[in-house]
Amino acid sequence: MDQRSAACHHESTHDQSTWGSACGVSRQPVGRRPHPSPLPALYKLFNKTPGVRYFALLHFAVLFPFSENESMRFLSTLLTRIASEPYLRRSLRSGLLPSLSPARAGDRIFAWSRALAPLAVAAGAALAFDLRPVAAPSLCDAGLDLRVGGKDSTDLVVKGVHREVPNKFIQELKDILQDNLTLDFEERFFHGKPQNSFHRAVNVPDVVVFPRSQDDVQKIIAACNKYKVPIVPYGGATSIEGHTLAPHGGVCINMSLMKKIKSLNVEDLDIVVEPGIGWIELNEYLKSYGLFFPLDPGPGATIGGMCATRCSGSLAVRYGTMRDNVINLQVVLANGEVIKTGSRARKSAAGYDLTRLLIGSEGTLGIITEVTLRLQRLPQHSVVAMCNFQTIKDAADVAIATMLSGIQVSRVELLDEVQVKAINMANGKNLPEVPTLMFEFIGTEAYAREQTLIVQKIVSEHNGSDFVFVEDADAKNELWKIRKEALWACYAMAPNNYEAMITDVCVPLSRLAECISISKQELDASPLLCMVLAHAGDGNFHTIIMFDPDQEEQRQEAERLNHFMVQTALSLEGTCTGEHGVGTGKMKYMEKELGIGALRTMKRIKSVLDPNDIMNPGKLIPPHVCI
Repeated sequence: MDQRSAACHHESTHDQSTWGSACGVSRQPVGRRPHPSPLPALYKLFNKTPGVRYFALLHFAVLFPFSENESMRFLSTLLTRIASEPYLRRSLRSGLLPSLSPARAGDRIFAWSRALAPLAVAAGAALAFDLRPVAAPSLCDAGLDLRVGGKDSTDLVVKGVHREVPNKFIQELKDILQDNLTLDFEERFFHGKPQNSFHRAVNVPDVVVFPRSQDDVQKIIAACNKYKVPIVPYGGATSIEGHTLAPHGGVCINMSLMKKIKSLNVEDLDIVVEPGIGWIELNEYLKSYGLFFPLDPGPGATIGGMCATRCSGSLAVRYGTMRDNVINLQVVLANGEVIKTGSRARKSAAGYDLTRLLIGSEGTLGIITEVTLRLQRLPQHSVVAMCNFQTIKDAADVAIATMLSGIQVSRVELLDEVQVKAINMANGKNLPEVPTLMFEFIGTEAYAREQTLIVQKIVSEHNGSDFVFVEDADAKNELWKIRKEALWACYAMAPNNYEAMITDVCVPLSRLAECISISKQELDASPLLCMVLAHAGDGNFHTIIMFDPDQEEQRQEAERLNHFMVQTALSLEGTCTGEHGVGTGKMKYMEKELGIGALRTMKRIKSVLDPNDIMNPGKLIPPHVCI
């Protein structure tokens, strides 16, 4: 018996009551009335009764993904249930759909068998297309198409569904803001195409607004919610993962005019600020009080954006990330309601931790209008040290050994030899072009020097060389300035039209050397110019990949390297992003890292706080996640 005959024999033996279309014949028990072919009935059902088509497909799409048992038996039960007209009739009478034409109670619209499995899957997949013209809420966001790297990838171009905003809506914004908005295309284009991100959106915002107060933000959001217009918050626009893109158009809320310092509490070591103030500007203000805010991401980042992306910086190894340094927030929700997430107390066990929920939410749950920050005393003394290594693994091993020694180091930064070469070219330096570690030690003068000597010994035990340290203020500032401008230094090694694809990952500290070594080997084998730099003290490192955006092969290679680095980190129990955030660029890795259950929980939270999906849509939560 050939395979096809065997399959037919199995079908006829174990399922004699169903239609054996897979074999091309109808095998029925003697003396029983054969079931008619379901295809004509399906055609009639789906094409002549649109309401049934909608309802049947909707039930299939909603119930099937949540089934613990996706077997043929479950499919059969589900499709049989959907096929029963009385079931449909009862549901329709509840107001979901217009009533159907009369029929006899108990009539079966079609009979189900295993042979219809492909048809069932196709019917479920057709739901998104079938629902598009229907004025009903979508279960998933079909506006984005996520693929991972290589040919036809959407990493560079983020698609969306743009809808023209009503003139009445624009007039309401003008009444609220007077002259603090613009419809100028150049301004809208500038806000929709962030310079630091290699991601691009097909659409740009329809209008850019500049609120001056929380009251303005409330009114703007209430109007957007009323007309269901998307909102994209805009801080310093230093994001490199597409957070400020406007794939669906809508309103870009530029927070640059909300930068007041509302109160400083020196004895409590905290400060209350508006979100538009930059961290550098804030620290200039705090210097005269002997205080500073200890997070230092890229120049230009604002406090609001830093909260939204849960960023950190080179000092995170000592002081923690943004979630550790925000005491409470004031946030405007999608319905215009203002909430405060906590008090100024350093400890609280009162209810859910809404502060941490909103830090890192990337503008998808609300717009931050006020932040209370934890401050630190300026250190009495600091020492900055540098040392060189023959391999990047040796450098990473020293970073790990330093952290395990118990020394309270405030910075541990790693640069590979290509990054050092770029710094030399851009700044006219003459640093040895080998893997390099930079340290900072703080405390009393005696304590900082003691730490320095301990680390010098660790370096000598791990094949390190040229250990030097400086204590002069100008020399220290110059060294850290070089590190902070590392991204811009990369452009000195590439032609003018090149772009930088930047990615960051984070792994447990014990896996850092392994992760960097594997990634570095792949980067060095690539024809593209690639550099590695890391906040090595907490397992977070970055790759900068220079490529010509007009050369498709280079773009694909850059995306492949990006993907390789992220997958390597995930395989080592790490994360797809340590501090840059998810935005649009890292959504495709979220399910592998967190699992579908966690993503559905996120989606449920968002659906409650933002039922119209107006708050920075198309970011953070992958579009295929349904609830």
